[in-house]
Amino acid sequence: MSGIVSYGAYIPYWRLQRSAILATLGTGGGRGTRAVASYDEDTTSMGVEAARRALHAAPEGARVGSVWFSTVAPAYLDKTNATAVHAALGLSATSGAYDLNGSVRSVVGAFTAAMGADGLAVVSDLRVGLPGGTDEANGGDGAAAFLFGDGPGVIAETIGGGSATGEFLDRWRVPGEATSRQWEERFGEFAYLPLVEQALAGAYASAGIAGADIDHLIVAGLHGRAAKGVAKLAGVRPDAVADDLTGQIGNTGAAHAGIVLADVLDRAEPGATIAVVQLADGVDVWLLRVTGAVGDYRAHRRRGTVAHQIAGGRDDLAYATYLTWRGLLDREPPRRPDPERPAAPPSLRSEAWKYGFEGSRCTACGTRHLPPARVCVKCHAVDQMEPERLADVNATIATFTIDRLAFSLSPPTIVVVIDLDGGGRFQCEMTDADPAKVAIGQRVQLTFRRLFTAGGVANYFWKARPAVEG
Repeated sequence: MSGIVSYGAYIPYWRLQRSAILATLGTGGGRGTRAVASYDEDTTSMGVEAARRALHAAPEGARVGSVWFSTVAPAYLDKTNATAVHAALGLSATSGAYDLNGSVRSVVGAFTAAMGADGLAVVSDLRVGLPGGTDEANGGDGAAAFLFGDGPGVIAETIGGGSATGEFLDRWRVPGEATSRQWEERFGEFAYLPLVEQALAGAYASAGIAGADIDHLIVAGLHGRAAKGVAKLAGVRPDAVADDLTGQIGNTGAAHAGIVLADVLDRAEPGATIAVVQLADGVDVWLLRVTGAVGDYRAHRRRGTVAHQIAGGRDDLAYATYLTWRGLLDREPPRRPDPERPAAPPSLRSEAWKYGFEGSRCTACGTRHLPPARVCVKCHAVDQMEPERLADVNATIATFTIDRLAFSLSPPTIVVVIDLDGGGRFQCEMTDADPAKVAIGQRVQLTFRRLFTAGGVANYFWKARPAVEG
């Protein structure tokens, strides 16, 4: 039996009220909220957070043979983004890391590749639309990750699937453009629905089931009208159609099928049959059956559910701030020198520290060092250190300052000194926090973020954020 052995989803902390768009522009908007990646997040950093959740919950002995990263908004072109995810997770150099980017359908390739190689599929998206447009209001940001394997630890086994492909112009974006364009919606509906019928028929035949056997139907796609027509063609019960979460977080594009699947797996009963239908330049159907192992999996999982993350978001993001973060509003920065591009040689030398947050512990006296050191600051032993990954260790704020002059897209900057559980003190930035509510003694956890981008180079490192279960 092969299938999913662990999974994780990441929903950013910030929410934009759609009504704020209408209030500012006099057009656009709507009801509900959309999830918004913070100024220091991109698809790579969100992918890392989803993957961390998946690996935290993975059964003992699970291995990551390879990482397959897919997004339509990569931080880099002509450079592999999956390697940063790989490094941040502290994986072995013998595990491969590969990108499948460019379109929403690329995520199907990532899942397909990961299934056959004890792989980790990481899907992430950051949706940007023109101010006042439907893509802006209806889009959302987020990520999901799924670890595949076989054996008794499988919580959802693959039982079948189907696919149908057609060449038609529905949605497109050319290199250099920040936003996508879409053809008239009725045309997309006309093109997609026959392909839906073909893909569903093939999937049902491969598994020997019918629509009435589906307990949870997940439909993901950026074409709203076509997506709404899938349930009728699928022949499922009305109560089997899963909430697509767009009212709370928006349509997260390449990540959406994964996020909704994670939400369904958070509560699906053993024996339940799940159908995932992805509409993107064709139609792909993935059929899963939840196993009895899901109960034990939930019992030992250390991170919260998708619903918990959605409920824990902050929904008072100002529309002007959102536009600034997305690069659609160029505002006057603090009058401080712009950051300099990180250099490649020192980044390579410190890869384990910079990406994996790997410190060292003295084997002679047990003192922990951040960053890693050769000479112990306490007993002065030389080269008697063991590496120690600290990204998953929680900490307590020892002291902090609020800097209103430092360069930042979201001033003021919160700088904290934290004491890690088990020893070690470190200074870093704090994110996803209200400066007025930061306090000495507050519990925090580490999160992988982008400090800044300079000269086209994303400078990734770790920040502190308020400790939460999700």
